[in-house]
Amino acid sequence: MVDDPSDGAARSRLLQLSGEKGVSLSALSAMIGRNPSYLQQFVRKGSPKRLEERDRHVLAQFLGVDEAELGAPEHLRERVAPAGRAARKGADWIDVPRLPLGASAGPGAFASGEAPEGQLRFSAAWLSRNGFAPGSLSVIAVEGDSMEPTLRDGDEILVDRSPAPLRAGIHVIRLDDMLLVKRLEPAGPDTIRVISDNPAYGRGEHPLGDVRVIGRVVWKGGRL
Repeated sequence: MVDDPSDGAARSRLLQLSGEKGVSLSALSAMIGRNPSYLQQFVRKGSPKRLEERDRHVLAQFLGVDEAELGAPEHLRERVAPAGRAARKGADWIDVPRLPLGASAGPGAFASGEAPEGQLRFSAAWLSRNGFAPGSLSVIAVEGDSMEPTLRDGDEILVDRSPAPLRAGIHVIRLDDMLLVKRLEPAGPDTIRVISDNPAYGRGEHPLGDVRVIGRVVWKGGRL
């Protein structure tokens, strides 16, 4: 049986996207609940031949691309565009995906691989007024208490993954293979300060190359 050329294109695209995001294939594998070598084997050896639908959906949402770029079959492509991208012109509301990730605000937790958790609806006018592109947004949950009182355990945060110069503020980052939500401040030409708002925790300084910024936190919501 001859391979579909789109299978090879999907593998190449995944490798390109992981490089652009600064996230290793092993980290992406763990994010979807697979063993660390799973996506390496998919990209390098073509095994599995295609990504499973759930895995493809989670990866596409995290990477901010249409599932078609990761090999979605033709008959599924109309229904798998990332939230917001296919919104009708003039729509009042945009559904932003809740990704199956938890950003630790405590000692650190690796991203989990749970099933997608739906969407959170935002005013299209509010997103536009603040300059947010719907296809670059996602919602994740906060885990832990190190960012209290700013962010509490269970709060939901809106993360803007649009490329932008790094500036002080609260961001979702990867550090030592942990997905974290922390306050960042420049500490020198090649150094970044990673801060917990809860004084019971603390702060540290790290080389810029060790901190992968996933996106800036631009909104929070939670129970009173």
